[in-house]
Amino acid sequence: MLQNIRVVLVETSHTGNMGSVARAMKTMGLTNLWLVNPLVKPDSQAIALAAGASDVIGDAQIVDTLDEALAGCSLVVGTSARSRTLPWPMLDPRECGLKATEEAQHAPVAIVFGRERVGLTNDELQKCHYHVAIAANPDYSSLNLAMAVQVIAYEVRMAFLGQNDAHKSESEPTPYPLVDDLERFYTHLEQVLLNTGFIRANHPGQVMNKLRRLFTRARPESQELNILRGILASIEQGEHPHEK
Repeated sequence: MLQNIRVVLVETSHTGNMGSVARAMKTMGLTNLWLVNPLVKPDSQAIALAAGASDVIGDAQIVDTLDEALAGCSLVVGTSARSRTLPWPMLDPRECGLKATEEAQHAPVAIVFGRERVGLTNDELQKCHYHVAIAANPDYSSLNLAMAVQVIAYEVRMAFLGQNDAHKSESEPTPYPLVDDLERFYTHLEQVLLNTGFIRANHPGQVMNKLRRLFTRARPESQELNILRGILASIEQGEHPHEK
């Protein structure tokens, strides 16, 4: 199940951080590392700082875009230390561990960490279902990348061990749509809103951002997303009725 949890690093600039992250992951049983457009490729320094976790570095998936790293995932959590103009559902590390391990029993999960200096952009954070923030000392809240990964990875492991001790639920798991399906829904929704004139192409404003936030907060199940796609399709048919 832990193999279903991806640790995603976006545009990491120091190979030593990659090695330290690999070490932090492996000590907690995580091995699925994804590197999004790293400014430098893993090298001997990364291997050295991995300190026995060089297999995590060697097996890391290197991709060009965040979308590639999130493809196929049903839950995405982004790390964020700053308040945003558009507030997003927030988790603390313990809640993140619980949600990640619960979801990873059925589908891949991504926990996304941003650049060493500036973190994740607002656009990148909007691709996440939740944001997670570490409640560090407000007078000195400086955590390096490997430290942040270690905190989250620890909570993932604690949740994993707790699940092993608990009785298995007999209820059927709730299927949630994959990230890919959600992105297709947002594209479809935006096109319909443009076609109906609800959004003006020249002045779209924040409508789609706020709708993304709404659906992220609601987190529709797969069946519910199919219903929404059906509603959009029926609106399109109403705009172009078949000739009799």
